[in-house]
Amino acid sequence: MNRFFGMILVIAGTLAGVVLLSAGFYLASGWLGWGFNAAANWLAGTPGAVSRAAVYYGASVANVVTLLLVVLMVSASFLTVAERKWSALMQNRIGANRIKVFGTALGGIPFLLADALKMLTKERVEPTGRTRILYELAPLLAFAPVFALFAIVPVGPPIELGQVPGLVGSVAANAVEPIALQVSRTDTGLLYVFAIASLQVYGTSLAGWASNNKLALLGGVRASSQMISYEVSLGLALVGNMIAYRTLRLDEMVVAQGTPVLGPIPALGILLQPIGFLIFFASAFAETKRAPFDLPEGESEIVGYFIEYSGMKFGLMFLAEFVEIVVLSGIVTAVFLGGWHPVLFEATLKESLTPFWFAAVGAGAFIAKMIVMMWLQLTIRWLLPRFRFDQIQKLCWKILLPAALTNIFVTAAALLLDPSMQLLAWLGVVTLVVIAVLTAAVGRAPAAEAGAHAAAGH
Repeated sequence: MNRFFGMILVIAGTLAGVVLLSAGFYLASGWLGWGFNAAANWLAGTPGAVSRAAVYYGASVANVVTLLLVVLMVSASFLTVAERKWSALMQNRIGANRIKVFGTALGGIPFLLADALKMLTKERVEPTGRTRILYELAPLLAFAPVFALFAIVPVGPPIELGQVPGLVGSVAANAVEPIALQVSRTDTGLLYVFAIASLQVYGTSLAGWASNNKLALLGGVRASSQMISYEVSLGLALVGNMIAYRTLRLDEMVVAQGTPVLGPIPALGILLQPIGFLIFFASAFAETKRAPFDLPEGESEIVGYFIEYSGMKFGLMFLAEFVEIVVLSGIVTAVFLGGWHPVLFEATLKESLTPFWFAAVGAGAFIAKMIVMMWLQLTIRWLLPRFRFDQIQKLCWKILLPAALTNIFVTAAALLLDPSMQLLAWLGVVTLVVIAVLTAAVGRAPAAEAGAHAAAGH
């Protein structure tokens, strides 16, 4: 009972913390945007004017710091601790415990500083036969595309600049574009995701080839074949969402998921596209090369595409894997889980809160959903063994790809018959019920055979 109440307190404290953190992000975005505007007016000699471009660039700079460097990088750093220390709690192990502060491990948090120092100061050992330019470029190509993907993730809803505390009355309504917790609101949307995500395969393949190592080359071939294969099903899994919401932009998809479709039930992506969600999640999991899809690394076989990398070069490739987890969680939240919509009590919250605090609650809800998705990915990694390479390719080409194509045709036919999306929503409800029934039926443990146990001497 004490553990239950402790867990409730931790969850409540986490939710309150992410809401307050989101409020701080909005304050930083609004005040820095207004600061850029004041600086632009001072340089131009036009005090009191409002420059839309200055406010936009100021807010974008704030979002780069708060979203990319705080939400993305800090979350990825904590995941490295979760991989080693927090997973031990789930598996009844001690975990990493060599670094202690006043006799306690502090949940493994000190390992963040220790890992950073080790990566930066560790001696670099480089193969003499390497292709220098490509060898040096590979870690950057493995990390930078994943880092850039988070730029279009809409963490919070847009609000007017004059609704930010301290700036109320400083600017007329609609004088500038609304600010939002999103670095770039590009029209390409999901096409940007596909284009940038596809660049990461160059980092893994070049790392294996440029190392002049047969085992690294084999790991690079494994990585490139797996990533290129799952890019097909990854892209097709989101076509249904593009058709349903009639847009490529993630922020517009989030707004569309707040409209009711079955009475008060909102048009969440996971409701309209449950098959698309499963295909995208499985394909993206394979793209991240996480267990059970970690064949490119193959630690037990010493066949890793970064086997010849050490120091910070290895650190970039290692950290890129955890950055991918955060990016995948953000995209899944935006496309399938309603994004910044609190879903429950949204109308009540909108009526009782100011626009600023409602936006902070929405952004907090987004980050909370991301945390749940990150936990789910780590849980799958801790529970499932590694697949064989032929099983990975069979899953992609014989199961996920045909299912994705079928899902596109069914989605298009349902919307052609009923553009209001109600038919598509009912198909999603039926699909979710069927998936739940099949999961419960398959998950039941077989009855133990008493005769077999007796014969075996148990």
